[in-house]
Amino acid sequence: MTLRAQPIGVFDSGIGGLTVARAIVRLLPLENMIYFGDTAHLPYGDKSEAAIQAYSVKIAEVLLRKKCKVIVIACNSASSAAYELLREYVGKNVRIINVIDPMIDLVSRKFQGSRIGLIGTKRTVQSGVYVRKISELNKNITVQSLATPLLVPMIEEGFFNNQISHEIIAQYLSDPVLQSIEALILGCTHYPIIKAEIEAYYRNQLPVLDSSETVALALRDYLQENDLLNNDENAKHHFLVSDYTESFEATARLFFQKTVSLEKHPLWD
Repeated sequence: MTLRAQPIGVFDSGIGGLTVARAIVRLLPLENMIYFGDTAHLPYGDKSEAAIQAYSVKIAEVLLRKKCKVIVIACNSASSAAYELLREYVGKNVRIINVIDPMIDLVSRKFQGSRIGLIGTKRTVQSGVYVRKISELNKNITVQSLATPLLVPMIEEGFFNNQISHEIIAQYLSDPVLQSIEALILGCTHYPIIKAEIEAYYRNQLPVLDSSETVALALRDYLQENDLLNNDENAKHHFLVSDYTESFEATARLFFQKTVSLEKHPLWD
């Protein structure tokens, strides 16, 4: 297998990272991809930093053995907790792309001097990674953050686009912390699944920023700059899970509009 034909590795704790995987497939339809859903340990948002780092290292080892030419951390919690560790651990062998830095770049270019809202898991919000990185830009951008821990389990259980999800979303978005914002960052890769509901809450009058498309663009730029774009039209997508779940299989099938075959691959035997 040539270097160009080697797959792109994408991982997340569950179905949230499928939003990133779908954006990558749409933008780069000729690329082979291996997606790892760590369904045995979801959600990452309420796990300790040490636990997330341990899971991420084991998954990176799996994706390296699968000859991935790039690894995309399709999870905000893992991006904040394990990105630097993975760069040190496997960075000499493969490029690591996280979901946070492309969003920081977008905000710095388009929202200078603005008040930006951020919703995410407890892990992402408590890490302060968005606030820290945006403040380092010196672009007079204020970040107003709110942890929204019910959203991931709600989505994982299939509760979206219904009355229950509308009420939970409205409860969070009406929080005083998010008042007077001029844009909202979806600080979790699950949240694009409910992006339309969030936009509807704001009557489509507020920019709602999700990282899936920005990450796909960052990946494309990297592949172009390093002459790594694949040109084989028979792209293959493989889905690995640390534990089989029907919800993951159903969501993957919905996202990619085709039958998806899951390969169970426990992190620890």
